[in-house]
Amino acid sequence: MPQSGTVASAERAGEDAYVAALVARMSTERKVAQLIQPQINSFTAEDMARYRFGSYLNGGNGGPYGDEFAPASEWLRLADEMYDASVRPLPNGEPVIPTMWGTDAVHGHTNVVGATIFPHNVALGATNDADLVRRIGQATAVEVEATGIDWDFSPTVAVAQDLRWGRAYESYSEDPDRVATLGAALVEGLQGRPGDADFLGDGRVIATAKHFFGDGGTTDGVDQGEVTGDIDNLVALHGRPYPAAIDAGVQSVMASFNSINGTKMHGNGPLLTGVLRGRMGFDGLVVGDWNGHAQVQGCTNTDCPQSLLAGLDIYMVPDDWRGLMESLVRQVNDGTIPMARLDEAVTRVLRIKYRAGLLGPEAERPSTRGVGGRFDLLGSAEHRALAREAVAASQVILRNDGTLPLRAGANVLVAGSAANNIGQAAGGWTLEWQGSTEYDAAQRFPGATSIWQGLELAVTQRGGRATLSADGSFATRPDVAVVVFGEEPYAEFAGDRRDLALRDEEGLTLLRRFREQGIPTVAVFLSGRPMWMNREMNLANAFVASWLPGSEGAGVADVLTGAVPATGRLSFGWPNDCTGRPVARSNRALFPVGYGLASGQTSAMPTLGESCTALVEGTGAALFGSGRLADGVRVRAGDGSMLSQLRGAAADGSITARGFDRNAQEDAREIAMRAGSQIAFLAAESSTDAWRLTYEVLTRPTAPVTLVTGTDGGATATFDVTQQFAHAEGKGFREMLITDQCAGQLGDLLAFRTAANVTIRIAGMERVEVAEGTACAF
Repeated sequence: MPQSGTVASAERAGEDAYVAALVARMSTERKVAQLIQPQINSFTAEDMARYRFGSYLNGGNGGPYGDEFAPASEWLRLADEMYDASVRPLPNGEPVIPTMWGTDAVHGHTNVVGATIFPHNVALGATNDADLVRRIGQATAVEVEATGIDWDFSPTVAVAQDLRWGRAYESYSEDPDRVATLGAALVEGLQGRPGDADFLGDGRVIATAKHFFGDGGTTDGVDQGEVTGDIDNLVALHGRPYPAAIDAGVQSVMASFNSINGTKMHGNGPLLTGVLRGRMGFDGLVVGDWNGHAQVQGCTNTDCPQSLLAGLDIYMVPDDWRGLMESLVRQVNDGTIPMARLDEAVTRVLRIKYRAGLLGPEAERPSTRGVGGRFDLLGSAEHRALAREAVAASQVILRNDGTLPLRAGANVLVAGSAANNIGQAAGGWTLEWQGSTEYDAAQRFPGATSIWQGLELAVTQRGGRATLSADGSFATRPDVAVVVFGEEPYAEFAGDRRDLALRDEEGLTLLRRFREQGIPTVAVFLSGRPMWMNREMNLANAFVASWLPGSEGAGVADVLTGAVPATGRLSFGWPNDCTGRPVARSNRALFPVGYGLASGQTSAMPTLGESCTALVEGTGAALFGSGRLADGVRVRAGDGSMLSQLRGAAADGSITARGFDRNAQEDAREIAMRAGSQIAFLAAESSTDAWRLTYEVLTRPTAPVTLVTGTDGGATATFDVTQQFAHAEGKGFREMLITDQCAGQLGDLLAFRTAANVTIRIAGMERVEVAEGTACAF
């Protein structure tokens, strides 16, 4: 029996006949192309015309024509260009099949400058408001379609059980029923409701429930890790949101990176086909994640029939699309992949295009369909008001001695570097994959409102005075201080943690200072998850979990001033210790799911335990790993340019650094150095420990390459590594150990200078203890 989200039988018969007639006229090469999804940075419109990819995507750091901060008009221009290339006439009477563009609009259309940035799912879970989430989905769909994009890789319906997971903020709750309800609501917002006239119509886009399944249940919260247990119990917990999404009409499901009892999901036929399609009745398409097929045993980026045979319909193969196409065509021709299975996958792809109006006589260019080109809808006043409503509804007051709401007419000091930083409030998946705290707000977030800006307006409108002071200093003693602090942005595995201790103690330091001065404080904690906050809670007069609110900081001010009632309630248990030991579905939480204070409600303020061995043990000395620089580590080019997160280019073009996929998406960096350039890595503090790098040399140097160590601005030592680089060229990743036996000076600086054009890759960098007299190694 069809699920409620499927089309009616007569309509289904018509679409099946239409699609079957197209498939019958397609060559093997064109069929395989429908299953290939490259990223926009790795192919051109001419490639599209030649190969006819069924779909394509922009990666988290990808933008039109190489500009990830391109204006909306450029996104639409590229969409039209790729569409036009995909529908050029083909020889031999083969049908032309329009392509479609997919994007990660996971909290608004946040790859595009000027779009509305909604709170992340962890915050929406605290609202527990399906209607609000549905309206956010519709607003997101409108902004996505305005730029010519057809398909959203959202919602994430993971049921996160371990808050150490770097994607916990993409989960609505630890409660599978809440995830199911809110996930289905977002699907309906993006696509419309099945049976309604606007289902997949104007102002709607294709939705994706992800990641099937178990991504929120890996051991120790390790991203892309292992999930173990009885399969029926796992389906009951982690699979619970999928039938609700299917009933809501979701058209695509994305396979997960993780393994289930030792089998990677991208190759797990019993689950992708048996459970998802057989037991749950899903009739849409299954799309892979970023080179996820390559993690299947026996597979590579360019060779993996196992995934297609297991039930995958589209391979997300960002850069190696040509090799994968060739191997799939060969495997169909030699019988490794039955033609029936290829036709089944192609049929699913074309069926979704047909339902979405992307295929058929009424199909139009992106700029002329729906709201295409309506850039006034990006960050519109209506959408910003909706985001502000969501921010206010998600604030959870955990402790309050009566300091909240802020008194009318009060002199309010707003402290903390995050208070006026929209990038930090927005978190990961904002303009760039990992997000950033270093954006120029006027340039990157036009029309947005920081938490400070929201508070300033709200306080002054109520007859008070507001002052911004990042470091907490003041000339006139305030009546109350609002301290805004928390996690810096991250995404996916870069956000994985071994514990839940916040090592950035800026907020703690400010709260201590104000306590010593007898000034009441309100702690506003920005984070993608509940964390161990016992020390901060002991110091603050009121403590608010603000999550990652996005572009409309006025919503935070609405709750702090009492203009909007505090209705947010926890959708995850709050940890009582710093270890990271999961509290989901246990009685170990400091505050349970459902906890939160109403406006003006006070709470008992017992002193919480502050012991945390994780703060002094096992912190390690990793400087760069999993694609992320550690706190305090900086990278500087020879012209003085700072390369945030080891990405970007020096002002003079002498150094360029871009993400490289070694074992996972952008977990390494590829660095191109021009002759006469230098790149320096600056640790947070000086040390006598050795430096250890995991590196690869791509080009043999034709002139000297020199290693520089020592202290930034102080004594340095140099060592010629030309021969070592020449020997390492083409030999893959290897380790470099720099000790005082070759460096002479060890401190906070490690730099490379080159007299030749050289390209290297770096996957890891750390400070390590070695025995006295340990030799250097390359």
